[in-house]
Amino acid sequence: MKRSRILLVVPLFFITTAVVAAAVEPAPLRDKTLLARVAPSINELSARRPDILIADFEGKDYGEWKVTGEAFGSGPAQGAQPGQNQVTGFRGKGLVNSFLGGDKSVGTLTSPAFKIERKYINFRIGGGEHKDKTCMNLLVDGKIVRTATGCNNEALEPASWDVGAFGGITAVIVIVDNESGGWGHINVDQIEQSNSRKGEPPNEGPAKLYQESYRPQFHFSAAKNWLNDPNGLVFYKGEYHLFFQHNPVGLHHGNMTWGHAVSPDMLHWTQLEHAIHPDRLGTIFSGSAVVDWNNTGGFQAGGEKAIVCIYTSAGNTSPESKDQPFTQSIAYSIDCGRTWQKYDNNPVLREVAKDNRDPKVFWHEPTKKWVMALFLSSNRYTLFGSPNLKEWTKLSDIPAFGSDECPDMFELPVDGDAKNTRWVFWGGNNSYLVGRFDGTTFSKEAGPFRFEHSNNYYAAQTYSDIPKEDGRRIQIAWMCNWSGGYPGMPFNQQMSFPSALALRTFPDGLRLCRQPVKEIENLHDKNKTRLFKDLTLRNGDDPLKGISGDLFDIRMTFDPDDATEVAFNLRGTTVTFNAEKNLLLFLGKEVALTPVDGKVSLQILVDRTSIEVFGNDGIVSMSSLFLPSRRDRDISLSVRGGAAKIISLEVHELTSAWNAGKP
Repeated sequence: MKRSRILLVVPLFFITTAVVAAAVEPAPLRDKTLLARVAPSINELSARRPDILIADFEGKDYGEWKVTGEAFGSGPAQGAQPGQNQVTGFRGKGLVNSFLGGDKSVGTLTSPAFKIERKYINFRIGGGEHKDKTCMNLLVDGKIVRTATGCNNEALEPASWDVGAFGGITAVIVIVDNESGGWGHINVDQIEQSNSRKGEPPNEGPAKLYQESYRPQFHFSAAKNWLNDPNGLVFYKGEYHLFFQHNPVGLHHGNMTWGHAVSPDMLHWTQLEHAIHPDRLGTIFSGSAVVDWNNTGGFQAGGEKAIVCIYTSAGNTSPESKDQPFTQSIAYSIDCGRTWQKYDNNPVLREVAKDNRDPKVFWHEPTKKWVMALFLSSNRYTLFGSPNLKEWTKLSDIPAFGSDECPDMFELPVDGDAKNTRWVFWGGNNSYLVGRFDGTTFSKEAGPFRFEHSNNYYAAQTYSDIPKEDGRRIQIAWMCNWSGGYPGMPFNQQMSFPSALALRTFPDGLRLCRQPVKEIENLHDKNKTRLFKDLTLRNGDDPLKGISGDLFDIRMTFDPDDATEVAFNLRGTTVTFNAEKNLLLFLGKEVALTPVDGKVSLQILVDRTSIEVFGNDGIVSMSSLFLPSRRDRDISLSVRGGAAKIISLEVHELTSAWNAGKP
């Protein structure tokens, strides 16, 4: 039988990628082989097709776009409209901005019909988050098939619609402003068709509270608006109280009020009503809280002990407090923290130095008095004493050690020995001193030492009144980021995960260590835990291949052996141990981490917007924010150079602490 030969002719535009000629024998197998060889070239060339601009809004008017109402005016805006906050994130000079005349104006802006010729429509969008009211819609046959809203933010963020299902179909875009209340406007720019996705899937309206895309799932964040310093950490009758600096009415710092949340386990928080509100003495700056077990202040009126908050009345920070100084005040609760009463004779400590603030108060049992550590100014701190929380006298000054704001002061056992203790004096920038305290004077023995080596850890405070049978010194910090970092979210800022502190002896002296509280294990998803032991990890190996998610507790002990580098890649962010220099590197920071008996241990907590790294049982810690792509959920582990020995590796995926949206 004659065997025929067929020449496959490839169109000219494929020649740069592949020219294929082949005999067909057997035909079915050969055809599949040819298609497999040609298909990648076709896909690659398709992806390279040029983008199609729908609108960049750089003209004096909207061209063929049709305008109704008053919100959009006769042409594109050139940035912010009169009376509007700064608008950012648009391209070029012009954009759609329906704030013309303020939020009260309404209208629509409709594109001419166009054919969908690419897989994605990319655009930039900002403004209000009102589903169906401040939005951009894609219509096919008069029906909305895709929609996007702003995120209550004047920054335009890149977003993409997947429109592959509508290829070849005619569509129109309608930009809608039908909301006349707060955030009643929409900002849009740079709409184009492309075969490459250039943004996240867009916001389609408000997500369920605590289920938002960038909401931390086991780090505390306020339900809405700005948050900063943790305040008044106190434990009473099975509840951890977390007060915090909060702006009740905005996403940025201001109007400081004490927010309040409680939890039975430091995982599941319930946000209560605000505890302490601004008054004629000022807005409410940072401070602390204690349980007055002996009723020294005389506030107790029944069976419940009084919880007393000591805070700074920040004078001259509001119209009501004009010309008032910074002073220290108290408020108390006799119903387990559900309602609060300010002391009638506030302030209890008048101005000592300009802008003195952030009182940390604790009970000193040997001398039977309350002690207050107060930041004065210019790296100066002073101690005060009181028998009743109402009347304070100066005790002594703390030697300057290059820190300021938010003091803390506490006693810890050395290496767990309750008979051998030292006191730690802590400053807001994570520097600390180690010494002794006799009830009047803090005597420094060592320090200052740098405790935290990250970008986002500030104003840390520890809990008072933890039961003796527990015995832990538990710390929470503000994971500060003044520039924000939660695009489109109804909240701004978060707390660190609670950690337990210990004072341990090392060759160069006493040092603080911190590790996540053990309660994190209550969030381990038992069905999504991977355990590895005694692995040899070589270049190119990845035991975590195929694991993806956004919430993890990862624990690893390893011997670097011949490897020069051991690195985790966590949703696009690397945590690296450099074995040549004994350095831990993470988000632009580095810190020395020396192997112990040839081994390094790491614990890494990954939340949706933060990574916290703890090395060698907490002798070093690095807590930083990050903003991964929502599409990148992969994690990996790799080495460079020679092989490393993985002694143990635990990868625990975590469940959300928010209980399907219940705060």
